[in-house]
Amino acid sequence: MRVALAHDYLVQGIRGAERVLSVLHELWPEAPVYTLVHDPQAMGEQCAGWDVRTSLLQRIPGGVRHYQKLFALMPWAVERLPLAHYDLVISSSSAWVKSVRTRPGATHVCYCHSPARFLWHWSEEYIATLRAGGAAKWAARKLIPRLRVWDRRTAQRPTHYVANSEAVRERIRKYWDRHAEVIPPPVDTAGFVPEDVDEDYYLIVAALTPYKSVDVAIEAFNELGRPLVVVGDGPRRADLERLAGSNVRLVGKVPEEEVRRLYARCRAFVMPQEEDFGIAPVEAMSAGRPVIAYGAGGAVGTVLEDETGVFFREQTVAGLIDAVRRFEGMSFDKTRCRERARQFDTECFKQRFSQFVADHTAA
Repeated sequence: MRVALAHDYLVQGIRGAERVLSVLHELWPEAPVYTLVHDPQAMGEQCAGWDVRTSLLQRIPGGVRHYQKLFALMPWAVERLPLAHYDLVISSSSAWVKSVRTRPGATHVCYCHSPARFLWHWSEEYIATLRAGGAAKWAARKLIPRLRVWDRRTAQRPTHYVANSEAVRERIRKYWDRHAEVIPPPVDTAGFVPEDVDEDYYLIVAALTPYKSVDVAIEAFNELGRPLVVVGDGPRRADLERLAGSNVRLVGKVPEEEVRRLYARCRAFVMPQEEDFGIAPVEAMSAGRPVIAYGAGGAVGTVLEDETGVFFREQTVAGLIDAVRRFEGMSFDKTRCRERARQFDTECFKQRFSQFVADHTAA
């Protein structure tokens, strides 16, 4: 079979969705990767040998750097990706490439990280975060309803959907009226090793963007006075640094080896946001550490309440403070945390996803 992979954009380095794409590329190493825009420098060595093919947006001056400003053009660009001669297309989509056009009779399996947040369940928050004047926000409000119509219509194009969590499967049903199989994304659980060293700090590993709700965690830990280490960078870093008390350290991006050490020695991992799946909590459990998470989205499918972590049900400072205090009165077993994490290992994903594709492409 002639096989192609598709991904929304390759511009942000290796994050959760890009890790999925990387494993898909391991399964189909000869397949070209189609994407809207590609920044080789940002993606680093992991994608260096791939056959990456970009859309017409790549040719727009400044388009790669300012790709988010081109979202009005993305439906036009994604429908012109030349995929008509492939027998099997596997898309890794959070917004756009689930809408690629394929030839009649071809199989298109979409691994969906979520229907576009900015179009559906997070549209108002997205508009509020636009760093632009009132005219841009007015234009976004006018455009989003039209994009929703396009999004729902073109969501009928894939022949099969795979969701990364039950939460995303429900969104696919709600917004697109499509069925999806759930296969959790791959996590490199073998790369995390528990340690006997227990240090007195809590840990966050996240991009510093509004929907990650790191501000909620910082305010909670300011009040608690407990040490909190925040790994990651993003547009909200300066604001968060101003908010942080002396007990909170924002360390920016650190080498992967240091991230693993921080996981293995923290008191607990903290996830104040709702994630579609949430790889970081699984990484923490892989290192034998429990999780304090907002009890919504993907976390409820990975963290076992009172066994490998605790939840807070209200996404507020008070809710998180209560969860931390409850956590500190409990004990958690490192072996149990690691056993739970292994259920989401990369090899489990490879077996389940390749079998799904084989079952749906059999003659």
